[in-house]
Amino acid sequence: MKLGAAAKLVTESIDETLDYYAFPSQHSLKTKTNNPMERLLKEARRRTKVVGAFPGGHSALMLVAARLRHVSATRWGTGKYMNMELIKEMDKELLYSVA
Repeated sequence: MKLGAAAKLVTESIDETLDYYAFPSQHSLKTKTNNPMERLLKEARRRTKVVGAFPGGHSALMLVAARLRHVSATRWGTGKYMNMELIKEMDKELLYSVA
């Protein structure tokens, strides 16, 4: 099998891979999509298409990093995606059930 190392990694870390199934039901929609990541990648593609050809990979990286810094400072980048209080309560319950 060509992907033996990948298959081994998946087999060894299956518990971590499926941890998101234990998240509260209020997070189910947000754990099943990667829309924020897709939006960031679309924004990076849009910005790099405007420039066309870069003199080197470093300049392309600098452009994308500058755009990501801008996005992280705007309202879109600073908004909450999930209510992490639900996760904290879930962790507390798990801790108490083990103890």
